[in-house]
Amino acid sequence: MTDEQLLGQARAAAAKAYAPYSNFQVGCAIESVDGEVVTGANMENACYRLGLCAEQSALTAAQHQFGLDKVARIAVVGGTDATVCTPCGGCRQAILEAAHLSGRDVEIICSSGDGSAVERHRIGELIPFGFGPQNL
Repeated sequence: MTDEQLLGQARAAAAKAYAPYSNFQVGCAIESVDGEVVTGANMENACYRLGLCAEQSALTAAQHQFGLDKVARIAVVGGTDATVCTPCGGCRQAILEAAHLSGRDVEIICSSGDGSAVERHRIGELIPFGFGPQNL
Protein backbone atom coordinates (compact mmCIF):
# COMPACT_ATOMS: atom_id res chain seq x y z
CA MET A 1 0.00 0.00 0.00
CA THR A 2 1.33 3.44 -0.89
CA ASP A 3 1.57 6.29 1.57
CA GLU A 4 -1.19 8.12 -0.30
CA GLN A 5 -3.51 5.10 -0.12
CA LEU A 6 -2.95 4.80 3.63
CA LEU A 7 -3.52 8.54 4.06
CA GLY A 8 -6.67 8.19 1.93
CA GLN A 9 -8.03 5.59 4.34
CA ALA A 10 -7.23 7.92 7.26
CA ARG A 11 -9.07 10.75 5.44
CA ALA A 12 -12.09 8.52 4.89
CA ALA A 13 -12.05 7.66 8.60
CA ALA A 14 -11.85 11.36 9.54
CA ALA A 15 -15.01 11.98 7.52
CA LYS A 16 -16.78 9.59 9.93
CA ALA A 17 -15.56 11.33 13.10
CA TYR A 18 -18.03 12.53 15.69
CA ALA A 19 -16.70 15.99 16.59
CA PRO A 20 -19.68 18.31 17.20
CA TYR A 21 -17.87 20.39 19.86
CA SER A 22 -14.47 21.07 18.33
CA ASN A 23 -15.36 20.45 14.68
CA PHE A 24 -11.83 19.00 14.45
CA GLN A 25 -12.18 15.65 12.71
CA VAL A 26 -9.25 13.25 12.91
CA GLY A 27 -8.84 9.91 11.19
CA CYS A 28 -6.22 7.24 11.62
CA ALA A 29 -5.28 4.22 9.50
CA ILE A 30 -2.95 1.51 10.76
CA GLU A 31 -1.23 -0.96 8.46
CA SER A 32 0.03 -4.29 9.75
CA VAL A 33 3.23 -6.01 8.68
CA ASP A 34 0.96 -8.31 6.63
CA GLY A 35 -0.74 -5.42 4.79
CA GLU A 36 -4.02 -5.45 6.71
CA VAL A 37 -5.47 -2.02 7.47
CA VAL A 38 -7.79 -0.84 10.22
CA THR A 39 -9.10 2.66 10.79
CA GLY A 40 -10.48 4.80 13.56
CA ALA A 41 -11.80 8.32 14.09
CA ASN A 42 -12.10 10.66 17.02
CA MET A 43 -15.34 10.60 18.96
CA GLU A 44 -16.17 13.51 21.23
CA ASN A 45 -18.50 13.52 24.19
CA ALA A 46 -20.30 16.30 26.07
CA CYS A 47 -18.24 15.17 29.07
CA TYR A 48 -14.97 16.12 27.35
CA ARG A 49 -12.70 13.66 29.14
CA LEU A 50 -14.77 10.76 27.81
CA GLY A 51 -13.81 11.57 24.22
CA LEU A 52 -11.68 9.17 22.22
CA CYS A 53 -8.81 10.03 19.88
CA ALA A 54 -8.66 8.56 16.38
CA GLU A 55 -5.33 6.86 17.12
CA GLN A 56 -6.71 5.14 20.23
CA SER A 57 -9.75 4.03 18.26
CA ALA A 58 -7.58 2.58 15.49
CA LEU A 59 -5.12 0.97 17.92
CA THR A 60 -8.01 -0.83 19.58
CA ALA A 61 -9.20 -2.08 16.19
CA ALA A 62 -5.62 -3.14 15.36
CA GLN A 63 -5.33 -5.14 18.57
CA HIS A 64 -8.55 -6.97 17.75
CA GLN A 65 -7.75 -7.50 14.05
CA PHE A 66 -4.07 -8.48 14.06
CA GLY A 67 -2.39 -7.55 17.35
CA LEU A 68 -0.38 -4.51 18.39
CA ASP A 69 2.85 -6.41 17.83
CA LYS A 70 2.14 -6.36 14.08
CA VAL A 71 1.68 -2.59 13.70
CA ALA A 72 3.96 -1.49 10.86
CA ARG A 73 2.97 2.12 10.21
CA ILE A 74 0.30 4.62 11.01
CA ALA A 75 -1.32 7.48 9.07
CA VAL A 76 -3.00 10.40 10.87
CA VAL A 77 -5.06 13.09 9.15
CA GLY A 78 -6.93 15.91 10.84
CA GLY A 79 -8.36 19.38 10.64
CA THR A 80 -9.47 21.36 7.63
CA ASP A 81 -6.49 23.56 6.81
CA ALA A 82 -2.81 23.18 5.92
CA THR A 83 -1.66 22.49 9.51
CA VAL A 84 -0.18 19.00 9.88
CA CYS A 85 -1.98 16.89 12.49
CA THR A 86 0.33 14.80 14.69
CA PRO A 87 -0.72 12.47 17.52
CA CYS A 88 -1.28 14.04 20.93
CA GLY A 89 0.93 13.05 23.87
CA GLY A 90 -1.38 10.31 25.10
CA CYS A 91 -1.62 8.78 21.63
CA ARG A 92 2.14 8.94 21.25
CA GLN A 93 2.41 6.90 24.44
CA ALA A 94 -0.10 4.35 23.11
CA ILE A 95 1.75 4.10 19.78
CA LEU A 96 5.01 3.66 21.70
CA GLU A 97 3.48 0.67 23.50
CA ALA A 98 2.75 -0.95 20.12
CA ALA A 99 6.28 -0.10 18.96
CA HIS A 100 7.79 -1.76 22.03
CA LEU A 101 5.66 -4.86 21.50
CA SER A 102 6.63 -5.05 17.83
CA GLY A 103 10.29 -4.17 18.25
CA ARG A 104 9.93 -1.54 15.49
CA ASP A 105 10.32 2.23 15.62
CA VAL A 106 6.87 2.67 14.06
CA GLU A 107 6.56 5.20 11.25
CA ILE A 108 3.78 7.78 11.54
CA ILE A 109 2.71 9.62 8.39
CA CYS A 110 0.97 12.84 9.41
CA SER A 111 -1.08 15.01 7.07
CA SER A 112 -3.04 18.20 7.11
CA GLY A 113 -6.76 17.97 6.65
CA ASP A 114 -6.61 19.56 3.23
CA GLY A 115 -3.83 17.17 2.13
CA SER A 116 -1.40 19.95 1.24
CA ALA A 117 1.23 19.04 3.83
CA VAL A 118 2.66 15.69 4.92
CA GLU A 119 5.31 14.85 7.50
CA ARG A 120 6.92 11.53 8.34
CA HIS A 121 8.06 10.76 11.86
CA ARG A 122 9.16 7.76 13.89
CA ILE A 123 7.58 7.25 17.29
CA GLY A 124 11.05 7.36 18.87
CA GLU A 125 11.40 10.90 17.54
CA LEU A 126 7.97 12.01 18.74
CA ILE A 127 8.36 10.60 22.26
CA PRO A 128 12.05 10.28 23.11
CA PHE A 129 12.93 8.56 26.38
CA GLY A 130 9.48 6.98 26.37
CA PHE A 131 8.11 4.83 29.17
CA GLY A 132 7.19 1.31 28.11
CA PRO A 133 6.70 -2.27 29.23
CA GLN A 134 10.41 -2.74 29.98
CA ASN A 135 10.20 0.05 32.59
CA LEU A 136 7.81 -1.92 34.78
